[in-house]
Amino acid sequence: MADELRFAIIGCGKIALRHAAQTKKYGKLVAVCDVVKESADILAKQFSAKSYYGIDDLFVNEKNIDIACICTPNWLHANHSIQSLKAGCHVLCEKPMAISSVDGKKMIEAAEEADKKLFIVKSTRYNSALIAVKEFLTQRDAGVLYSFQLNCFWNRPAAYYNSSWKGKLKTDGGTLFTQFSHYIDALLWLLGDIKSVKGWRKNSAHQSIIEFEDSGTVAVEMENGMIGGLNWSVNTFQKNMEVSLTIIAEKASIRIGGEYMNKIEYQLKDGIPLAVHGKDDANDYRLYQASMSNHDKVYENLVIALRNSPPSLSNAYDGLKTIETIEKIYNSVSLS
Repeated sequence: MADELRFAIIGCGKIALRHAAQTKKYGKLVAVCDVVKESADILAKQFSAKSYYGIDDLFVNEKNIDIACICTPNWLHANHSIQSLKAGCHVLCEKPMAISSVDGKKMIEAAEEADKKLFIVKSTRYNSALIAVKEFLTQRDAGVLYSFQLNCFWNRPAAYYNSSWKGKLKTDGGTLFTQFSHYIDALLWLLGDIKSVKGWRKNSAHQSIIEFEDSGTVAVEMENGMIGGLNWSVNTFQKNMEVSLTIIAEKASIRIGGEYMNKIEYQLKDGIPLAVHGKDDANDYRLYQASMSNHDKVYENLVIALRNSPPSLSNAYDGLKTIETIEKIYNSVSLS
């Protein structure tokens, strides 16, 4: 692999800027693509790339792309990733990997058939607070794990969904896919797989705006025997309020929180306190803020993996597991 990587970005919305800034560190952004001509042209001009208005046209004309960065809407992730893999590119796909496990499996199969690598953006795993808790749990210093509580409370006003693919079941997938998939992934990464789910989902404040729930609460049993709860909502007043995870164990009680699971709010444990290093910034989209960016660390991880070393924190199978877990929750809990 050449030292300078050649990138293409497919989908030139707001998150594409995060990717474009990182591509400059490791090579050259050769091409960008969006069906909205103005979006493609603006990004291309800013980063001295060539603009395309269809993915077919891009791959007909660009034969030497190393990595395709998929930043299109949720429902297009699978098709655009598979097309990029078949064109001979490694793929870095934004979350969620897809909005069905069937499509996620097709993406993995396409990567294996093309002998290319498929990466899914799991940026929350790089939050300093989350890493500190992961290291603590991995060392088994907490003893027996008893229970947990995961809360995801954000604000998404009607304007967020206006004239958009967001809010539509077939293109968005649901609130757990678009808003909170990073935190479902964090739960699985820290505590293992979910065994069973019971609970409720409702659309309380967006009845004429979105086609799925805007809030939900479920009781969960984990494969390791832990019990816990997951509460989520996009109805908080005016702004995002909280993403927190509380873990109650034999030898520790820990809560990581803040707006984006980026702070250790309390801890009681034996030994040295958990330390958090560095500052974690959120993606700022003016109308709202989203999860922590951490795209610099995502790209570091990608380059390590492309140099034939194991990726440090996540792989495509982690992305698939997140989809399967969200499907389990949605299939177990009907919208009322």
